[in-house]
Amino acid sequence: MSAIDVWRIKIDEIDRKLVELLNLRARYADEIGKIKERLGMEVYSPEREHDVERNVINSNKGPLSHEALRRLFERIIDESRRLEREAMIERKKNPPQK
Repeated sequence: MSAIDVWRIKIDEIDRKLVELLNLRARYADEIGKIKERLGMEVYSPEREHDVERNVINSNKGPLSHEALRRLFERIIDESRRLEREAMIERKKNPPQK
């Protein structure tokens, strides 16, 4: 096995972990959306998005630039927002049975 193969295996494992963590993040965001919905709160929170961006940038040790991480998390947050919207629409169409 070449050195390149070894590094590719490591990258593939990280990619699998990233997918797992991103899905977990989406589930947590959906749970927060459900709670906010029950409490009559707005689901969208620009303040929270700003906090996420700041936390991500503050934890950055490189080699990715702060701007690169900001762009990546902007996409992650966009997708979370889309999933929350779709879940809310689905819950309104099919409310839980009591």
